[in-house]
Amino acid sequence: MVDPDRAKARPSYTGTIVGLALLALGVHLAVNALGGYGWFRDELYYIACSKHLAFGYVDQPPLSILLMAATRFLLGESLFAVRLIPALASGLSTAVLCLLVRRMGGGRAAVILASLCFLASPHLVAFHSFFSMNSLDILLWLLTAYALLGVIEGPSLLAWLWLGLLLGFGMLNKISIMWLAAGIVVAVALTGLRGQLKRAGPYAAGLLAFLIFLPFVIWNAQHGFPHLEFMRNATAEKYSSLTRLRFLGDQFRNMNPFTFLVALPGLAWCLLDREGKRFRAVGVAFLTVFAILLVNAHTKSEYIAAAYPSLFACGGVALERMTRRWRRVAVPAITGLLALTAVLLAPFAMPVLPVESYIRYARALGAAPSSLEHQKMGDLEQLFADMHGWEDLARDVSAAYLTIPEAERKTTVAFVNNYGEAGALELFASRYPLPRVICNQNSYWMWGVGATPITTFMRLGGAREEYFESYADVTPAGVHRCRYCMPYENDLGIFIARKRLVPIEQAWPGYKHFV
Repeated sequence: MVDPDRAKARPSYTGTIVGLALLALGVHLAVNALGGYGWFRDELYYIACSKHLAFGYVDQPPLSILLMAATRFLLGESLFAVRLIPALASGLSTAVLCLLVRRMGGGRAAVILASLCFLASPHLVAFHSFFSMNSLDILLWLLTAYALLGVIEGPSLLAWLWLGLLLGFGMLNKISIMWLAAGIVVAVALTGLRGQLKRAGPYAAGLLAFLIFLPFVIWNAQHGFPHLEFMRNATAEKYSSLTRLRFLGDQFRNMNPFTFLVALPGLAWCLLDREGKRFRAVGVAFLTVFAILLVNAHTKSEYIAAAYPSLFACGGVALERMTRRWRRVAVPAITGLLALTAVLLAPFAMPVLPVESYIRYARALGAAPSSLEHQKMGDLEQLFADMHGWEDLARDVSAAYLTIPEAERKTTVAFVNNYGEAGALELFASRYPLPRVICNQNSYWMWGVGATPITTFMRLGGAREEYFESYADVTPAGVHRCRYCMPYENDLGIFIARKRLVPIEQAWPGYKHFV
């Protein structure tokens, strides 16, 4: 237990915490105000999903989609409005991280060290540079860690219920927080919290978390568990080339190597130090998450990113409490390295440089574009490549669409093969004349083909000859080109296909593509 008189007398460092949170928020707001490189592929899909509100989607639970719908309703569909949510999440996560440090007894130096680790980690920064479930996921992991400290300090029923509430909403946002839940279970079993297993608190927390998550479970059961199918396919296809060795190497690179100068002492502190051992549950939870991900042979390094901020908090406290001789050297040196690398690595996490400048910068540092998804790469990392070409695609498809006789356009659809293309055509339909869109990937497939009959199909990519397997009449109508997008989105032929050999309603079940 923390001594109440000691806690009351401890400085709050409110100004430092507010300043660091505003720094995180301000950086993202500034980048958003400049527009970055444009819409990210997944943002287009999130907007589409928010127009089909449900208790679940093929590839995600509903919480982030509800947040997107609220954002669109209150602020509109501008890029700045949509990215305001992850920017706010960055500021809030930084603040919660600082409060986590304070709850562990850390001072100003510990708060600054932990926050700089957060701001210097390319993975963490990148997750807040566009809208997705990941920025909210990081915030919920941090809030859960803070709630876990509340259980450690005062394991009341209310403290356990608060922990269960956060885990429940965390799972309703992204099911990977189940790994943290597993870590907490192991931590309870292996630490002084074990005595709580004789009380109602842990079970009440688990039940509350499950009840909050239950709508997504029911939705999956009603639809044949599509999320499980999606995860199996993603592991077998997109991520089949990933290895455990790459998982280890990528997290070292993408979290910034210098953050491990804080994270590793933090892990040792909470597991082995006499004072830090009262927070041993934090270290045990991290190691459990790490072990779960390492057991899986095809794990993306980003999956463990949300677990690191808790170690940053522990590490900040550990370094601050070194002997004065070592602290006077280590703390300023690590602080300087983190601040410097935060600036140097920022262009790899946020669209802060003009494209050509970024390409020269990346090449100068020997950072070759890479992908986790078996994809051929161009000049840009997939994160940035997927922010290019969407409006150009809509414009090119619109030009081809206008060549179709006006009466025929009413029964024309654009049948595309991925949700980025589908989302782009839907989003930019307010600017360009475009047909209704159908798509066979993920939740788009579940939304079906819509109104029929459909007489004419606009198809993207591939060779004309391939379409004769499904259509008797195929006419080339243009080519979409995009210099900086992903190579598979460049040089796309645009075709107008008529006289389907098998009605689309009959063929649709076979087009399902969950990945």
